[in-house]
Amino acid sequence: MQTQRIQIGGINVNYTFLDNRPDAGAPAEETLVFLHGWGTSIGIYPQLLDHMSHFVPVAAMDMPGFGETAEPDKPWGVPEFAEFVIDFMQALGLKRVILMGHSHGGRVSLEIASRKDLPLTVTRLILMDAAGVLPKKTLKQKLRQRQYKICRKILEMPLCRVLYPDALENLRRSHGSADYQNASPLMRQTLVKCVNTDMTPKMPEVSQPALLIWGENDTATPIADGETMERLMPNAALIKVPNAGHYSYLDQWPLVSRVLASYLSGKEG
Repeated sequence: MQTQRIQIGGINVNYTFLDNRPDAGAPAEETLVFLHGWGTSIGIYPQLLDHMSHFVPVAAMDMPGFGETAEPDKPWGVPEFAEFVIDFMQALGLKRVILMGHSHGGRVSLEIASRKDLPLTVTRLILMDAAGVLPKKTLKQKLRQRQYKICRKILEMPLCRVLYPDALENLRRSHGSADYQNASPLMRQTLVKCVNTDMTPKMPEVSQPALLIWGENDTATPIADGETMERLMPNAALIKVPNAGHYSYLDQWPLVSRVLASYLSGKEG
């Protein structure tokens, strides 16, 4: 998969643009803009992007802080990612887009699609194992989180930093997810801001037709999240993918590829 470079807001962005339609290069009614998940990049989605590009032109970028695109200059939340994606789409001259998001890309897609003052038109959405529904914490999780915050406050004191220089990082490693542990300090702050953003209030504002594709065995964003999105979004339809997890398109490619082909071609079946 060949990639290109474009400057967006002072950031050198790695992206790809694919058009494998029979009449490639001809004007298209829509362009699909794909947004990847946290900790990934467009480099892990080549089969998916290529497949969809046979039906519509496809644009996809490494979002800031991922893949071959540099980090932002400060911690971002979901709105900042959304603004950057909008700037990217405008830089490519896109007018009518299908927004598709996997995991973290899903919450960013929801933020964009819920806005009323966009400089372009979001015609429809595809959300795949998308993030955006905050999990309810158990009492045990709440107590553990409170314990962590107290310990962190103590270990952040100057004297503790001198006496126990590795203790704070060890505490973070013992409590943080794999995504958190693998991130840089700035992206850790970004991750915390994003995962603590509840997108459910935005969902009723997403009026576009939305196809939800979900692995029934997804443990990162459970199938219940997909059911919540289907209930809250006025024009959403949920496709449950059996024997599939958070990367449902990898686990059940034949099924997911057929669903996408049908949806993007406008054909029944």
